[in-house]
Amino acid sequence: MARRHLAAPDPGRLLAIYLNDHLAGSRGGLALIRRIVRRHRGTPLEAPLARIAQEIAEDRDSLQDIMRTLDVPARHARAALGALAELAGRLKLNGRLVSRSPLSDVLEFEAMRLGVEGKAAGWSALRTVADADPRLEHALLERLLERADRQAGVLEEMRLAAAARALPAPGGALHPMAHGAAGGGGRAGR
Repeated sequence: MARRHLAAPDPGRLLAIYLNDHLAGSRGGLALIRRIVRRHRGTPLEAPLARIAQEIAEDRDSLQDIMRTLDVPARHARAALGALAELAGRLKLNGRLVSRSPLSDVLEFEAMRLGVEGKAAGWSALRTVADADPRLEHALLERLLERADRQAGVLEEMRLAAAARALPAPGGALHPMAHGAAGGGGRAGR
């Protein structure tokens, strides 16, 4: 059997795929966080969630700026996948067919936390690209990484509080954290 010679991958093409995947994720994450903000309107969580939503919009804009700097065109078909993924996330099994359950908050905060962690991984990967490409600013990527870390910490606090409310201990007792509201920073549970 003859071996096929595999051509070396085109680094520019791979970077374009990678950045467009992150752009799609950012659009899906932005739609989800905006829905979460609406759900928590009038609660103590509204202000920190609105701040995170604004920052996620700014992060998406930063990613688009980076893509323009690197001459990477946005692929709108990939971006549409992010929106579809967010819509599919609404169909999650939360123990209720029609209405929201307390588990819905846990799952949404969890999805947002994972999305922010993915975004941080993207900024970190771009930091390695910046080592070889002077068009990218290390300082900007560091700020974006720090902000993602703070966002993940706030979302983790909210997730744990929602879990404490939704998942009572055996015997029906609520966890003491069930009454707390997140708003600070730092990583809870790490």
